[in-house]
Amino acid sequence: MTSLDPIAGNLLHPDTRLLEAIERMDAVRRKLIVVVDDDRRLLGTVSDGDIRRGLMRRLAMDAAVSAVMNRDPVAVAVAGTEADAMARLAERGVSLAPLLDDHGRVVGLYPDTAIATKARDNLVVIMAGGRGVRLAPLTQTCPKPMLKVAGRPLLESIIERLRDQGFSRFRLAVNYLAEVITDHFGDGSSMGVEIDYLREDHPRGTAGALSLLREPVTAPLVVLNGDVLTRLAFGDLIDFHQEHGAVATLCVREHQFQAPHGVAEIDGVRLTSLREKPTFRWQANAGIYCLDGTLLSRIPRDGPFDMPELLSALAGDGERVCAYPMHEYWLDIGRPPDFESAQAAAVSFPLDGRID
Repeated sequence: MTSLDPIAGNLLHPDTRLLEAIERMDAVRRKLIVVVDDDRRLLGTVSDGDIRRGLMRRLAMDAAVSAVMNRDPVAVAVAGTEADAMARLAERGVSLAPLLDDHGRVVGLYPDTAIATKARDNLVVIMAGGRGVRLAPLTQTCPKPMLKVAGRPLLESIIERLRDQGFSRFRLAVNYLAEVITDHFGDGSSMGVEIDYLREDHPRGTAGALSLLREPVTAPLVVLNGDVLTRLAFGDLIDFHQEHGAVATLCVREHQFQAPHGVAEIDGVRLTSLREKPTFRWQANAGIYCLDGTLLSRIPRDGPFDMPELLSALAGDGERVCAYPMHEYWLDIGRPPDFESAQAAAVSFPLDGRID
């Protein structure tokens, strides 16, 4: 068995902040962080799932990566055989492991080739019918999802990224300036995918257009807003949804805000606490969902209907609705400052749909 070239991008020390580990996870091609000491000896590993479980525990971004790492990871020896290595990975149910030399130092990852992208037959519905009034005048003659970021329509970048992750069946919900979208994409054959359209005769909200689906949907479907720029691995979202037995899963992203002043808590006229410029944290809806096809029967055929209404009703009925914490790059291009941020980020963000 041969070793890999150095993988410095995948290596971190145990006292590295969780925020840096998240940034590194978003940047590296092989999605495994290896925690090592100063001599590159293996201390643990951090997978995508380890990071998300840490986010669910509401760990602070300045927590050490050791707080989420797997301290008993599977590892593969350079001197071993391919058969033994594959057996070890299969026994532990992992697809990637640190590769160690004779002295226990990390020299690479095994296997040394990326696993082929899995084809996904799941339907992807992209909500692209809004007017984008907050981005006027840019949206007076162009629907928001067709605004150009890095010289190409945002919606095209979204579809290509999903295509390169194995998805091929798309339904675009259109209304405002629909012909701009339909003329550009057609049936999707020029992009190597299948595209059809859910034509809204009136604004139907962030979930209402799902009532226009006329085909049977048996597998979980992905639903997302057409103005979201992200590095999310959508296949992992579907796997999470199924593993947790959810009927619906929404992606959430942590946001935080530091108050510019001290915050006083009072009871009548009595001061109970005083916090100096506290930081408030909350989980924001990222506009990306995974839904079981059985839920389509709960979408009204008339009038606007938003996704929060559906998810709240499901949760109220005792159905299993899960949250999928995101650590990947994410930007909702809804306001002029967001659009400007997207243009600035285009230098480092891969907008051409390729997996980095």
